[in-house]
Amino acid sequence: MAVTIFSVMVVLLLLGFPMMIPLIVGAFVGFYSLFGGFGQLETMVQQMMAGVRPASLIAVPMFIFAADIMTRGQSAGRLIDMVMSFVGHMKGGLAVATAAACTMFGAVSGSTQATVVAVGSPLRPRMLKAGYKDSFVLALIVNSSDIAFLIPPSIGMIIYGVVSNTSIAELFIAGIGPGLLILALFSVYSVIYAYRHNVPTEEKATWGERFRAVRQALWPLGFPAIIIGGIYGGVFSPTEAAAACVLYAIFLEMIVFREIDFAGIYETAKSTGLITAVVFILVAAGAAFSWVISFAQIPQAVLTGIGIDSMGPIGVLFVISAAFFIGCMFVDPIVVILVFVPIFAPVVDSVGLDPVLVGTVITLQVAIGSATPPFGCDIFTAIAVFKRPYMEVIRGTPPFIIMLLSVSVALIFFPQIALFLRDLAFAK
Repeated sequence: MAVTIFSVMVVLLLLGFPMMIPLIVGAFVGFYSLFGGFGQLETMVQQMMAGVRPASLIAVPMFIFAADIMTRGQSAGRLIDMVMSFVGHMKGGLAVATAAACTMFGAVSGSTQATVVAVGSPLRPRMLKAGYKDSFVLALIVNSSDIAFLIPPSIGMIIYGVVSNTSIAELFIAGIGPGLLILALFSVYSVIYAYRHNVPTEEKATWGERFRAVRQALWPLGFPAIIIGGIYGGVFSPTEAAAACVLYAIFLEMIVFREIDFAGIYETAKSTGLITAVVFILVAAGAAFSWVISFAQIPQAVLTGIGIDSMGPIGVLFVISAAFFIGCMFVDPIVVILVFVPIFAPVVDSVGLDPVLVGTVITLQVAIGSATPPFGCDIFTAIAVFKRPYMEVIRGTPPFIIMLLSVSVALIFFPQIALFLRDLAFAK
């Protein structure tokens, strides 16, 4: 049965169907094989509805909506100008500023694709003009956007928290350490690249210009204050923080900056609605598919075949990392989380792994896979936004992928990279 399900899904993918269709068809093929027909089809519908029922999922469209509003407004530009005023004059400062801007925008959006658009669109022309090769620029933007998947609010962590019943607040703060470590590695590499290729520096900003840049960025910096301060100060739940971010984004862009009018908000809401519909269909289809393959005990057979039952915690983490990394090279990250997390959940429990650590490792692998050839979704976002060919976008990615994978290995052997801040915040 497993061969039939996956064969049907592969054929549908090769025929160009969107990922939701192979998932739904695969679930129905498995259901038919298990029960010899569709006589108990209501069970399938119940599983799909259960997948989208958790209230925490409301945070997903809220953060997407807030990110879309900020992308259309001035928030991203003001954050970029602030970072540039402090590091733009350094050797490799423009590249460091790009990575830092991706981190900061990730702290207000939680979306890798939104980060590619909001940060990449204004900074790529400046980096090209400064003398950076386009292959380096594209790779830096695509891979720095991965940090947005780790720095709260992370849409990937919300999905993982819902599927695994793990605290989203703890997941959010656990992603900060690995995200900052990745930023540090990318910054060091950017400086080395600038020295090797003799990239010229930009004019140093005066302290007056820096003060003005910080003052202009104070309003956008309210987003991480709302998200992190609100959640860990006990004011908001993650879902309530998402709603507060939407209200704050509308307040900034409509009233303070006067960049967006009611028509712009309406268009943004329509765009968010379309994206949300796709996400929730994927969540429902993924829940049904996971239930079918779990009921058929396909995951148990596969995991037993690779001997995961005899592995220790580190071995299990390496298997999980490899599965999610490879999966996201080919399939949408949300689908991979929905399908794989229930498969590995029993093993994670049996070896006593901290679910927050596992969630951080998974989120990092999902982020890396999203920017890794052949079919990482961030690659195709960059192709669409920057109008560059596929090979040019991926040419400069290997050094960044190596750095990201090195952080993954470090996180497995030194879990306090993620758990130190979590333990500090929650006094565990």
